Amino acid sequence: MVNNATTSHRALGFALAALAAAAYGTNPAFAVPLYADGMNPNSVLMFRYLLGLPLLAALMAWRGVGFALTRRQTGLTALLGLLMALSSLGLFESYRYMNSGVASTLLFVYPIMVAVIMVFVCHERLQPSVALCLAIMGAGLWLLMKPAGNAPVSLTGFLLVMISSLTYALYIVFVNTSATARAIPTTKLLFYVLIWGCAIFGALIPAGMPLTVPSHSAGWLNLAALAVIPTVLSLGCTTRAIQLIGSTPTAILGALEPVVAVALSIVVLGQSITGYEIAGATLIVVSATLVVCDRAVNAYILRAARMFPRRRSHKS
Repeated sequence: MVNNATTSHRALGFALAALAAAAYGTNPAFAVPLYADGMNPNSVLMFRYLLGLPLLAALMAWRGVGFALTRRQTGLTALLGLLMALSSLGLFESYRYMNSGVASTLLFVYPIMVAVIMVFVCHERLQPSVALCLAIMGAGLWLLMKPAGNAPVSLTGFLLVMISSLTYALYIVFVNTSATARAIPTTKLLFYVLIWGCAIFGALIPAGMPLTVPSHSAGWLNLAALAVIPTVLSLGCTTRAIQLIGSTPTAILGALEPVVAVALSIVVLGQSITGYEIAGATLIVVSATLVVCDRAVNAYILRAARMFPRRRSHKS
């Protein structure tokens, strides 16, 4: 089982989850300038996925991974492709309604969604360290999402991000709990997820989301960066991390993404940073550190709990 992975596999899983989060945090830095160049989110995502496919195909060929799928695997990759496409589109559409740093921060209610789904649907035990990390992370996200000047958050943008969070949480849970998904090599799984995503984005073109292209060479560089860093690198690392350490730790480490997103929003997009954002980022880093040290944290929590034994009720 994933939770009984060796120490080296756990370390690799934690490292891949952190790298995936950092890579995914680059989304706004590359996407927002493309909107200014006249592109719409659907077109940005379609090119993002399309440009990632040749790289994945080359990696599959280099590793000797075949392209054939069984009927069961085809159905599963179609479902995962739909979930990932909806998650990507919800997030990228939200950038049009709110600050990209705030949107990327709100996205990370998904670790809480993953934990809830795993506990109540998949009957996974909620570890004390996970509960502590989720509480700390929630406080950090609350601080990070406080916009400067207490300006209200767009309701449309908020709902789009919640759709993105839920569909991404479901993607993570399916990858973790499906034996069929675990049997598919990471590059092959991601290859077909992107293919199905391209089909969905393509179907939306005649439905009112016209195809747009960059008007400058810098735009194509941004699209190439989107295809490599937050797509192939991030989603590939996420999928492998889930297989090594499970859904919940991977999701919680994903909370490092808004820290990267906020930092890049400041450096690349010229946005300002507030004291709330600094405090929130600090809490998220603390929560990510705790989940890596989950075994030691659980031991300390249980030791502290034994210091306050429950009183037994006596029948009269």
